[in-house]
Amino acid sequence: MFKRLINFSVRLVQKYLPEPFIFAIILSLIAFVVAIPICKQSPLEVVEHWGDGVWSLLAFAMQMALVLVCGATLAASPSIKAFISRLASIPKTPISAIAIVTLVSALACWINWGFGLIVGVIFAKEIAKKVKNVDYRLLIASSYSGFVVWHAGLSGSIPLTMATPGEALSSATKGILTSPIPISNTVLNYHNILIVCLCIVALVVVNSLMHPKGEKVISIDPQLLMEEKEVKDSVSENKTPAERMENSKLLSIIISCLGLGYLVYKIGFKDGSFDLNSVIMLFLFLGIILHKTPLRYVKAFSKSASSAAGILLQFPFYAGIMGIITGVGESGICLGTVISNACISISNPVTYPLLTFLCAAVLNMFVPSGGGHWAIQAPIMFAAGADLGVDPGLTGTSIAWGDAWTNLIQPFWALPALAIAKLNAKDIMGFCLIDLLITGVIISLGLVLWAM
Repeated sequence: MFKRLINFSVRLVQKYLPEPFIFAIILSLIAFVVAIPICKQSPLEVVEHWGDGVWSLLAFAMQMALVLVCGATLAASPSIKAFISRLASIPKTPISAIAIVTLVSALACWINWGFGLIVGVIFAKEIAKKVKNVDYRLLIASSYSGFVVWHAGLSGSIPLTMATPGEALSSATKGILTSPIPISNTVLNYHNILIVCLCIVALVVVNSLMHPKGEKVISIDPQLLMEEKEVKDSVSENKTPAERMENSKLLSIIISCLGLGYLVYKIGFKDGSFDLNSVIMLFLFLGIILHKTPLRYVKAFSKSASSAAGILLQFPFYAGIMGIITGVGESGICLGTVISNACISISNPVTYPLLTFLCAAVLNMFVPSGGGHWAIQAPIMFAAGADLGVDPGLTGTSIAWGDAWTNLIQPFWALPALAIAKLNAKDIMGFCLIDLLITGVIISLGLVLWAM
Protein backbone atom coordinates (compact mmCIF):
# COMPACT_ATOMS: atom_id res chain seq x y z
CA MET A 1 0.00 0.00 0.00
CA PHE A 2 2.78 2.41 0.97
CA LYS A 3 4.76 1.61 -2.19
CA ARG A 4 1.66 2.21 -4.34
CA LEU A 5 1.17 5.58 -2.64
CA ILE A 6 4.79 6.51 -3.36
CA ASN A 7 4.53 5.44 -7.00
CA PHE A 8 1.29 7.40 -7.41
CA SER A 9 2.89 10.49 -5.84
CA VAL A 10 5.95 10.28 -8.08
CA ARG A 11 3.84 9.81 -11.23
CA LEU A 12 1.51 12.65 -10.22
CA VAL A 13 4.38 15.11 -9.80
CA GLN A 14 6.16 13.93 -12.93
CA LYS A 15 3.01 14.54 -14.96
CA TYR A 16 1.67 17.79 -13.53
CA LEU A 17 4.52 19.74 -11.87
CA PRO A 18 6.01 22.16 -14.41
CA GLU A 19 9.51 23.61 -14.42
CA PRO A 20 9.90 25.93 -11.36
CA PHE A 21 9.90 29.08 -13.51
CA ILE A 22 6.56 28.08 -15.05
CA PHE A 23 5.29 27.37 -11.52
CA ALA A 24 6.22 30.94 -10.52
CA ILE A 25 4.38 32.36 -13.53
CA ILE A 26 1.25 30.31 -12.78
CA LEU A 27 1.25 31.45 -9.13
CA SER A 28 1.62 35.06 -10.29
CA LEU A 29 -1.44 34.73 -12.53
CA ILE A 30 -3.47 33.02 -9.78
CA ALA A 31 -2.64 35.79 -7.30
CA PHE A 32 -3.56 38.41 -9.91
CA VAL A 33 -6.93 36.84 -10.75
CA VAL A 34 -7.90 36.15 -7.12
CA ALA A 35 -6.94 39.61 -5.79
CA ILE A 36 -9.29 41.51 -8.12
CA PRO A 37 -12.68 40.21 -6.85
CA ILE A 38 -11.70 39.30 -3.26
CA CYS A 39 -9.85 42.54 -2.48
CA LYS A 40 -12.16 44.64 -4.66
CA GLN A 41 -9.19 46.06 -6.54
CA SER A 42 -9.05 47.10 -10.16
CA PRO A 43 -6.72 45.25 -12.56
CA LEU A 44 -4.57 48.38 -12.74
CA GLU A 45 -4.19 48.45 -8.93
CA VAL A 46 -3.12 44.82 -8.86
CA VAL A 47 -0.65 45.39 -11.69
CA GLU A 48 0.76 48.34 -9.76
CA HIS A 49 1.18 46.23 -6.58
CA TRP A 50 2.88 43.53 -8.64
CA GLY A 51 5.23 45.95 -10.38
CA ASP A 52 6.11 47.75 -7.13
CA GLY A 53 6.98 44.42 -5.55
CA VAL A 54 9.08 42.91 -8.34
CA TRP A 55 12.32 44.54 -7.20
CA SER A 56 11.63 44.57 -3.46
CA LEU A 57 13.73 41.48 -2.68
CA LEU A 58 16.91 42.28 -4.59
CA ALA A 59 19.06 42.27 -1.45
CA PHE A 60 17.68 38.90 -0.35
CA ALA A 61 18.07 37.51 -3.87
CA MET A 62 21.74 38.48 -3.79
CA GLN A 63 22.12 36.81 -0.39
CA MET A 64 20.57 33.60 -1.68
CA ALA A 65 22.76 33.58 -4.79
CA LEU A 66 25.88 34.15 -2.71
CA VAL A 67 25.08 31.48 -0.12
CA LEU A 68 24.67 28.99 -2.95
CA VAL A 69 27.73 29.96 -4.98
CA CYS A 70 30.05 30.52 -2.00
CA GLY A 71 28.87 27.28 -0.39
CA ALA A 72 29.45 25.28 -3.56
CA THR A 73 32.86 26.92 -4.06
CA LEU A 74 33.88 26.08 -0.49
CA ALA A 75 32.82 22.46 -0.98
CA ALA A 76 34.96 22.33 -4.15
CA SER A 77 38.16 23.02 -2.20
CA PRO A 78 40.48 19.99 -1.98
CA SER A 79 40.40 19.66 1.82
CA ILE A 80 36.61 19.95 2.11
CA LYS A 81 36.10 17.47 -0.73
CA ALA A 82 38.40 15.04 1.05
CA PHE A 83 36.50 15.41 4.35
CA ILE A 84 33.08 14.97 2.74
CA SER A 85 34.43 11.97 0.84
CA ARG A 86 35.54 10.29 4.08
CA LEU A 87 32.18 11.03 5.72
CA ALA A 88 30.37 9.67 2.68
CA SER A 89 32.22 6.39 3.10
CA ILE A 90 30.26 5.58 6.28
CA PRO A 91 27.03 4.24 4.70
CA LYS A 92 27.42 0.92 2.90
CA THR A 93 23.86 0.25 1.70
CA PRO A 94 21.25 2.36 -0.12
CA ILE A 95 18.98 2.43 2.96
CA SER A 96 21.74 3.60 5.30
CA ALA A 97 22.76 6.20 2.72
CA ILE A 98 19.24 7.65 2.63
CA ALA A 99 19.00 7.61 6.44
CA ILE A 100 22.31 9.37 7.10
CA VAL A 101 21.72 12.02 4.42
CA THR A 102 18.31 12.82 5.91
CA LEU A 103 19.68 13.03 9.44
CA VAL A 104 22.72 15.16 8.59
CA SER A 105 20.67 17.52 6.42
CA ALA A 106 17.93 18.00 9.02
CA LEU A 107 20.34 18.66 11.88
CA ALA A 108 22.37 21.08 9.75
CA CYS A 109 19.20 22.95 8.66
CA TRP A 110 18.03 23.21 12.28
CA ILE A 111 21.36 24.83 13.16
CA ASN A 112 21.38 27.14 10.13
CA TRP A 113 19.16 26.85 7.08
CA GLY A 114 21.64 28.24 4.55
CA PHE A 115 24.40 25.96 5.78
CA GLY A 116 22.15 22.90 5.87
CA LEU A 117 20.64 23.47 2.44
CA ILE A 118 24.04 23.44 0.75
CA VAL A 119 25.87 20.90 2.92
CA GLY A 120 23.04 18.37 2.68
CA VAL A 121 22.99 18.16 -1.12
CA ILE A 122 26.78 18.18 -1.45
CA PHE A 123 26.97 15.32 1.05
CA ALA A 124 24.24 13.44 -0.85
CA LYS A 125 26.03 13.93 -4.15
CA GLU A 126 29.25 12.52 -2.69
CA ILE A 127 27.43 9.50 -1.29
CA ALA A 128 25.98 8.82 -4.75
CA LYS A 129 29.54 8.32 -5.99
CA LYS A 130 30.26 5.65 -3.38
CA VAL A 131 27.09 3.66 -2.65
CA LYS A 132 25.94 1.37 -5.43
CA ASN A 133 22.26 1.07 -6.41
CA VAL A 134 21.10 4.04 -4.33
CA ASP A 135 18.24 5.96 -5.96
CA TYR A 136 19.73 9.35 -6.83
CA ARG A 137 16.37 11.13 -6.94
CA LEU A 138 15.43 9.98 -3.44
CA LEU A 139 18.92 10.76 -2.16
CA ILE A 140 18.61 14.42 -3.22
CA ALA A 141 14.97 14.56 -2.02
CA SER A 142 16.15 13.28 1.37
CA SER A 143 18.82 15.97 1.57
CA TYR A 144 16.16 18.60 0.84
CA SER A 145 13.49 17.14 3.16
CA GLY A 146 15.48 18.17 6.24
CA PHE A 147 14.79 21.79 5.28
CA VAL A 148 11.32 21.42 6.81
CA VAL A 149 12.69 22.03 10.33
CA TRP A 150 14.66 25.19 9.54
CA HIS A 151 12.15 27.76 10.78
CA ALA A 152 11.80 25.91 14.07
CA GLY A 153 15.58 26.06 14.47
CA LEU A 154 18.32 28.40 15.59
CA SER A 155 18.28 30.46 12.37
CA GLY A 156 14.49 30.84 12.13
CA SER A 157 13.80 34.42 11.08
CA ILE A 158 10.45 34.79 12.89
CA PRO A 159 11.61 33.43 16.29
CA LEU A 160 14.76 35.57 16.08
CA THR A 161 12.75 38.66 15.12
CA MET A 162 10.45 38.05 18.10
CA ALA A 163 13.49 37.76 20.38
CA THR A 164 15.01 41.05 19.21
CA PRO A 165 13.97 44.11 21.28
CA GLY A 166 13.23 47.44 19.67
CA GLU A 167 10.67 49.56 17.91
CA ALA A 168 10.66 47.23 14.89
CA LEU A 169 9.09 44.45 16.96
CA SER A 170 6.37 46.63 18.43
CA SER A 171 5.48 48.34 15.15
CA ALA A 172 5.35 45.07 13.19
CA THR A 173 2.86 43.59 15.66
CA LYS A 174 0.86 46.85 16.04
CA GLY A 175 1.90 47.21 19.68
CA ILE A 176 0.83 43.68 20.71
CA LEU A 177 4.42 42.65 21.44
CA THR A 178 6.05 45.45 23.40
CA SER A 179 8.78 43.24 24.84
CA PRO A 180 10.78 40.48 23.13
CA ILE A 181 9.81 36.80 23.31
CA PRO A 182 12.95 34.78 24.20
CA ILE A 183 13.77 31.73 22.10
CA SER A 184 13.22 29.63 25.23
CA ASN A 185 9.50 30.24 24.54
CA THR A 186 9.75 29.36 20.85
CA VAL A 187 12.70 27.44 19.37
CA LEU A 188 13.86 25.91 22.66
CA ASN A 189 10.40 25.30 24.09
CA TYR A 190 10.10 21.57 24.82
CA HIS A 191 6.94 21.32 22.68
CA ASN A 192 8.80 22.70 19.67
CA ILE A 193 11.85 20.50 20.30
CA LEU A 194 9.57 17.46 20.51
CA ILE A 195 7.94 18.34 17.15
CA VAL A 196 11.37 18.82 15.57
CA CYS A 197 12.67 15.49 16.90
CA LEU A 198 9.58 13.59 15.79
CA CYS A 199 9.75 15.16 12.33
CA ILE A 200 13.42 14.21 11.93
CA VAL A 201 12.84 10.65 13.09
CA ALA A 202 9.82 10.33 10.79
CA LEU A 203 11.78 11.68 7.82
CA VAL A 204 14.64 9.24 8.41
CA VAL A 205 12.23 6.29 8.62
CA VAL A 206 9.90 7.31 5.79
CA ASN A 207 12.68 8.28 3.39
CA SER A 208 14.40 4.96 4.04
CA LEU A 209 11.17 3.05 3.42
CA MET A 210 10.58 4.92 0.16
CA HIS A 211 13.70 3.53 -1.47
CA PRO A 212 12.62 1.53 -4.53
CA LYS A 213 13.81 -1.97 -5.27
CA GLY A 214 15.28 -3.73 -8.25
CA GLU A 215 14.83 -2.20 -11.66
CA LYS A 216 12.78 0.70 -10.30
CA VAL A 217 15.94 2.22 -8.78
CA ILE A 218 17.14 5.21 -10.78
CA SER A 219 20.79 5.51 -9.89
CA ILE A 220 23.40 7.61 -11.61
CA ASP A 221 26.73 6.74 -13.11
CA PRO A 222 29.30 7.90 -10.51
CA GLN A 223 31.53 9.07 -13.34
CA LEU A 224 28.96 11.74 -14.20
CA LEU A 225 29.32 13.17 -10.70
CA MET A 226 33.08 13.24 -10.70
CA GLU A 227 34.55 16.72 -10.70
CA GLU A 228 37.18 17.70 -13.18
CA LYS A 229 40.69 17.11 -11.96
CA GLU A 230 42.26 20.16 -10.45
CA VAL A 231 44.27 22.04 -13.01
CA LYS A 232 47.50 23.37 -11.65
CA ASP A 233 48.14 27.03 -12.17
CA SER A 234 50.11 27.71 -15.29
CA VAL A 235 52.68 30.35 -14.53
CA SER A 236 55.77 31.18 -16.48
CA GLU A 237 59.15 30.74 -14.88
CA ASN A 238 59.70 34.46 -14.94
CA LYS A 239 56.61 35.49 -13.03
CA THR A 240 55.24 38.94 -13.65
CA PRO A 241 54.12 41.01 -10.65
CA ALA A 242 50.50 40.34 -11.66
CA GLU A 243 51.07 36.57 -11.75
CA ARG A 244 52.76 36.65 -8.36
CA MET A 245 49.73 38.39 -6.85
CA GLU A 246 47.27 36.04 -8.55
CA ASN A 247 49.06 33.02 -7.10
CA SER A 248 49.98 34.51 -3.73
CA LYS A 249 48.99 32.33 -0.78
CA LEU A 250 49.87 35.23 1.51
CA LEU A 251 47.19 37.48 -0.02
CA SER A 252 44.57 34.75 0.50
CA ILE A 253 45.64 34.29 4.11
CA ILE A 254 45.61 38.01 4.90
CA ILE A 255 42.17 38.74 3.43
CA SER A 256 40.69 35.57 4.96
CA CYS A 257 42.04 36.45 8.40
CA LEU A 258 40.45 39.88 8.01
CA GLY A 259 37.04 38.44 7.12
CA LEU A 260 37.06 35.60 9.64
CA GLY A 261 38.40 37.93 12.33
CA TYR A 262 35.44 40.26 11.82
CA LEU A 263 33.08 37.28 11.99
CA VAL A 264 34.54 36.21 15.35
CA TYR A 265 34.21 39.77 16.62
CA LYS A 266 30.61 40.05 15.41
CA ILE A 267 29.48 36.78 16.96
CA GLY A 268 31.56 36.86 20.11
CA PHE A 269 31.58 40.52 21.07
CA LYS A 270 29.27 42.68 18.92
CA ASP A 271 25.75 41.24 18.70
CA GLY A 272 26.13 37.48 19.06
CA SER A 273 24.08 36.77 15.93
CA PHE A 274 24.89 34.20 13.27
CA ASP A 275 22.59 35.28 10.46
CA LEU A 276 22.54 34.64 6.73
CA ASN A 277 25.22 37.26 6.09
CA SER A 278 27.42 35.48 8.63
CA VAL A 279 26.95 32.19 6.77
CA ILE A 280 27.93 33.82 3.48
CA MET A 281 30.99 35.43 5.07
CA LEU A 282 32.05 32.11 6.60
CA PHE A 283 31.66 30.30 3.26
CA LEU A 284 33.46 33.06 1.36
CA PHE A 285 36.60 33.44 3.46
CA LEU A 286 36.99 29.78 4.34
CA GLY A 287 36.76 29.09 0.62
CA ILE A 288 39.45 31.65 -0.21
CA ILE A 289 41.89 30.27 2.34
CA LEU A 290 41.21 26.62 1.48
CA HIS A 291 41.66 27.20 -2.26
CA LYS A 292 45.06 28.64 -1.28
CA THR A 293 45.46 31.27 -4.02
CA PRO A 294 43.16 34.04 -5.29
CA LEU A 295 43.34 32.72 -8.86
CA ARG A 296 42.20 29.22 -7.89
CA TYR A 297 39.29 30.68 -5.92
CA VAL A 298 38.21 32.86 -8.84
CA LYS A 299 38.20 29.84 -11.17
CA ALA A 300 36.20 27.70 -8.72
CA PHE A 301 33.76 30.55 -8.01
CA SER A 302 33.17 31.14 -11.73
CA LYS A 303 32.43 27.45 -12.22
CA SER A 304 29.86 27.50 -9.38
CA ALA A 305 28.16 30.74 -10.43
CA SER A 306 25.94 29.17 -13.09
CA SER A 307 24.07 27.24 -10.38
CA ALA A 308 22.51 30.51 -9.16
CA ALA A 309 20.65 31.15 -12.43
CA GLY A 310 17.29 29.82 -11.18
CA ILE A 311 17.35 32.01 -8.08
CA LEU A 312 18.24 35.16 -9.98
CA LEU A 313 15.48 34.54 -12.52
CA GLN A 314 12.65 33.61 -10.16
CA PHE A 315 13.14 35.91 -7.18
CA PRO A 316 11.63 38.99 -8.91
CA PHE A 317 8.49 36.99 -9.74
CA TYR A 318 7.98 35.86 -6.14
CA ALA A 319 8.64 39.42 -4.98
CA GLY A 320 5.91 40.52 -7.37
CA ILE A 321 3.52 37.93 -5.92
CA MET A 322 4.32 39.25 -2.45
CA GLY A 323 3.47 42.73 -3.71
CA ILE A 324 0.02 41.47 -4.79
CA ILE A 325 -0.54 39.64 -1.49
CA THR A 326 0.35 42.68 0.63
CA GLY A 327 -0.93 45.42 -1.69
CA VAL A 328 -3.79 47.56 -0.40
CA GLY A 329 -5.92 49.47 -2.89
CA GLU A 330 -8.71 52.00 -2.39
CA SER A 331 -10.83 49.26 -0.83
CA GLY A 332 -8.38 49.04 2.08
CA ILE A 333 -8.19 45.24 1.75
CA CYS A 334 -5.19 43.09 0.95
CA LEU A 335 -5.20 39.41 0.03
CA GLY A 336 -2.95 38.42 2.93
CA THR A 337 -5.40 39.97 5.40
CA VAL A 338 -8.33 38.13 3.82
CA ILE A 339 -6.59 34.75 4.14
CA SER A 340 -5.54 35.41 7.73
CA ASN A 341 -8.98 36.66 8.77
CA ALA A 342 -10.59 33.56 7.26
CA CYS A 343 -8.52 31.42 9.64
CA ILE A 344 -9.28 33.64 12.61
CA SER A 345 -13.03 33.57 12.03
CA ILE A 346 -13.28 29.82 12.72
CA SER A 347 -10.73 29.62 15.53
CA ASN A 348 -10.84 28.98 19.26
CA PRO A 349 -7.89 28.98 21.70
CA VAL A 350 -7.09 25.32 20.96
CA THR A 351 -7.50 25.32 17.17
CA TYR A 352 -6.00 28.78 16.63
CA PRO A 353 -2.33 27.62 16.38
CA LEU A 354 -3.32 24.86 13.96
CA LEU A 355 -5.27 27.22 11.71
CA THR A 356 -2.48 29.80 11.92
CA PHE A 357 -0.08 27.09 10.78
CA LEU A 358 -2.34 26.11 7.85
CA CYS A 359 -2.87 29.75 6.89
CA ALA A 360 0.90 30.32 6.80
CA ALA A 361 1.30 27.12 4.78
CA VAL A 362 -1.09 28.41 2.10
CA LEU A 363 0.59 31.82 2.00
CA ASN A 364 4.00 30.18 1.69
CA MET A 365 3.05 28.76 -1.70
CA PHE A 366 2.77 32.35 -2.96
CA VAL A 367 5.31 34.08 -0.69
CA PRO A 368 8.15 31.64 0.12
CA SER A 369 9.88 34.04 2.50
CA GLY A 370 9.94 34.14 6.29
CA GLY A 371 10.26 37.92 6.22
CA GLY A 372 7.28 38.12 3.90
CA HIS A 373 5.19 36.02 6.29
CA TRP A 374 6.14 38.24 9.19
CA ALA A 375 5.09 41.37 7.30
CA ILE A 376 1.75 39.87 6.25
CA GLN A 377 0.68 37.89 9.31
CA ALA A 378 2.28 39.48 12.38
CA PRO A 379 -0.10 42.48 12.67
CA ILE A 380 -3.18 40.26 12.29
CA MET A 381 -2.33 36.95 13.93
CA PHE A 382 -0.76 38.33 17.10
CA ALA A 383 -3.74 40.63 17.72
CA ALA A 384 -6.21 37.76 17.25
CA GLY A 385 -4.05 35.45 19.36
CA ALA A 386 -4.01 37.99 22.18
CA ASP A 387 -7.81 38.26 22.08
CA LEU A 388 -8.08 34.46 22.34
CA GLY A 389 -5.48 34.28 25.11
CA VAL A 390 -2.98 32.29 23.03
CA ASP A 391 0.68 32.47 24.06
CA PRO A 392 2.44 34.79 21.56
CA GLY A 393 5.39 32.39 21.44
CA LEU A 394 3.03 29.69 20.19
CA THR A 395 1.47 32.04 17.63
CA GLY A 396 4.86 32.97 16.21
CA THR A 397 6.04 29.36 16.15
CA SER A 398 2.86 28.30 14.33
CA ILE A 399 3.52 30.89 11.61
CA ALA A 400 7.13 29.69 11.36
CA TRP A 401 6.14 26.03 10.98
CA GLY A 402 3.60 26.91 8.28
CA ASP A 403 6.23 28.87 6.39
CA ALA A 404 8.62 25.89 6.47
CA TRP A 405 6.18 23.02 5.92
CA THR A 406 4.99 23.67 2.37
CA ASN A 407 8.56 24.29 1.23
CA LEU A 408 8.49 20.53 0.70
CA ILE A 409 6.28 21.02 -2.37
CA GLN A 410 7.12 24.64 -3.22
CA PRO A 411 10.06 24.15 -5.63
CA PHE A 412 11.55 27.60 -5.06
CA TRP A 413 13.75 26.70 -2.09
CA ALA A 414 14.82 23.45 -3.75
CA LEU A 415 16.56 25.42 -6.52
CA PRO A 416 19.99 25.49 -4.82
CA ALA A 417 19.89 21.74 -4.20
CA LEU A 418 18.64 21.01 -7.71
CA ALA A 419 21.30 23.22 -9.28
CA ILE A 420 24.09 21.38 -7.48
CA ALA A 421 22.54 17.94 -8.07
CA LYS A 422 21.70 18.75 -11.72
CA LEU A 423 18.11 17.50 -11.37
CA ASN A 424 14.66 18.95 -12.07
CA ALA A 425 12.04 19.72 -9.42
CA LYS A 426 9.77 16.93 -10.69
CA ASP A 427 12.56 14.41 -10.00
CA ILE A 428 12.32 14.90 -6.22
CA MET A 429 8.94 16.45 -5.43
CA GLY A 430 7.03 13.16 -5.61
CA PHE A 431 9.03 11.88 -2.62
CA CYS A 432 8.74 15.27 -0.88
CA LEU A 433 4.95 15.09 -1.20
CA ILE A 434 4.95 11.96 1.00
CA ASP A 435 7.20 13.77 3.49
CA LEU A 436 4.74 16.68 3.46
CA LEU A 437 1.84 14.44 4.49
CA ILE A 438 3.78 12.70 7.27
CA THR A 439 5.31 15.83 8.80
CA GLY A 440 2.01 17.71 8.44
CA VAL A 441 0.30 15.25 10.77
CA ILE A 442 3.12 15.51 13.33
CA ILE A 443 3.24 19.32 13.28
CA SER A 444 -0.56 19.68 13.47
CA LEU A 445 -0.88 17.32 16.46
CA GLY A 446 2.09 18.95 18.15
CA LEU A 447 0.64 22.46 17.87
CA VAL A 448 -2.78 21.35 19.13
CA LEU A 449 -1.22 19.60 22.15
CA TRP A 450 0.90 22.69 22.82
CA ALA A 451 -2.25 24.84 22.89
CA MET A 452 -4.17 22.56 25.26
